Amino acid sequence: MPPRPPVSGRFPTIAEVLRLPVLTEGMPRVLAGDSQLNRAVRWVHVTELLNPADFLEGGELVLTTGMPYPEDPSQLRDYVDQLADVGAAGLIVELGHRYRKVPEELVAACRARDVPLVELARGVRFIDVTQTVHALILDAQGALLRRGRDIQDIFTALTLRGASPEELVHTTAELTGAPVVLEDLTHRVLMCELLGRPYEPVVSAWARRSRAAPTLERLAPSGPEGWLIAPVQDHHGLWGRLVLLDSRLNSEPDPEHVLVLERAAVALTMARLAGPAWWERRAHRSVLRDLYERRFRSPADARARAEALGLPAFGHRLFAVVIRHTRHGGEGEQLDERIAKALAQTGVRALVGETAPGRIGVLLALAQASAWQPVAERIGRLAREELGEEAVVAVGPGVTDLSGIARSWLEAEQTAEAITPASTERWFYVPADVELPELLGVLREDTRLQRYAERQLTRLIEHDDRNSGDLLPALRAYLTAAGNKSVAAKLAGMSRQAYYQRLHTIERLLGCDLESGLQRTSLHVAVLVLDARGTAAPGT
Repeated sequence: MPPRPPVSGRFPTIAEVLRLPVLTEGMPRVLAGDSQLNRAVRWVHVTELLNPADFLEGGELVLTTGMPYPEDPSQLRDYVDQLADVGAAGLIVELGHRYRKVPEELVAACRARDVPLVELARGVRFIDVTQTVHALILDAQGALLRRGRDIQDIFTALTLRGASPEELVHTTAELTGAPVVLEDLTHRVLMCELLGRPYEPVVSAWARRSRAAPTLERLAPSGPEGWLIAPVQDHHGLWGRLVLLDSRLNSEPDPEHVLVLERAAVALTMARLAGPAWWERRAHRSVLRDLYERRFRSPADARARAEALGLPAFGHRLFAVVIRHTRHGGEGEQLDERIAKALAQTGVRALVGETAPGRIGVLLALAQASAWQPVAERIGRLAREELGEEAVVAVGPGVTDLSGIARSWLEAEQTAEAITPASTERWFYVPADVELPELLGVLREDTRLQRYAERQLTRLIEHDDRNSGDLLPALRAYLTAAGNKSVAAKLAGMSRQAYYQRLHTIERLLGCDLESGLQRTSLHVAVLVLDARGTAAPGT
């Protein structure tokens, strides 16, 4: 007997069986069901009965010489219908005993029901065929049992150490070698592992494709794409689905894939039952960071991933919003969830997630004709309610394509960083609200600016320190009043005569002319830099 092929842990297919030497001696020729040769052979059954269905359970490869076959075409069709209805893998007919040629009626019936039909031009020993194939099947079943124990151990270890849902999904994809998607009941892709594949062909139009693939009672290919789907539960019952996208449209799933998917679904269910699971927020955080850091391969990939998560990216105006806050620690882990829930109640479509400590990102998708300002104000009010009065909301420029959202996000982040308690109070800020004081506040750590301010004001500051003076406040009042001495004297709380003396002293110490617009501007910048160093923005 020839050596057996390596044990793979799965049942041999009809195509693999036909390549065995014990069958190639019979010169096999496929007459029907060419597209179904990848069917798994779970057993080999030799029979000459016209009613074989009573002795079959499905997955059998039937061997026959055709001795009892009737001449009536209708009875041949009935015979094939029995095989198809019970789920037989295929039919092999040996020529020479009953037929010199397989009847056309039998070929037509098999083609009509897509049942693989193979003729053997030469005789073979059926006992050798059954022994060889059954040995392969038993080896496969043994290997599958051993592999099942290994898979069980892998997911048990992951569960015991509290692995994240992302790690469970990643492990499922690695073990099966196929893309894996975790979706909720609204068919939003929360997590996925594509093993290096681009997002666009895998998750585009996801909701429509997912609805076409129902969850079956047992793990079997579902929908037009042949997905394997396992349900994921939580305290309230069915929560979502774990989907394996196997590109090989087999009528029978790979048994190892079934084992992996079942164990992974159980592990995910246990993870949800173990405690609060903010999986939707985790998904939003991940996608927002990927967009902000330009990790997607292409705009099409970014759009497909965002839309699969429920954000309508096409035909909408997109706005990047950054919320700066000062709350940290354990409470901060749920801040973005609270903002998301409050925003969802208003009907606004958005991705919401923490993008960095003290930062919550919001990606808005608004209809082209709708005004964005009321939505931004609503977010500002929500931020104050949930995060306190010190919360700052900044909105970047609107874009019509996700390829521009990273730039918008950067401008929103810079705006949020620039706003200080001294800035004009608003529900939200845009880049145009960043004026010179805010800009210098952002650049306050730049040593070149620090040295510039020191050069301009050191003599004044030292004089005040030695004499407990008030020259710097007097200069600040003068600059604030744009050089109007009368207004400046009132701001400084001095008489005009006393204030004018202060100004002369300032000009003498600094060697400048305060009537010069350029020198006054230079001093104003230096004072603003000094003030910015003393009033750092909250949360930075």
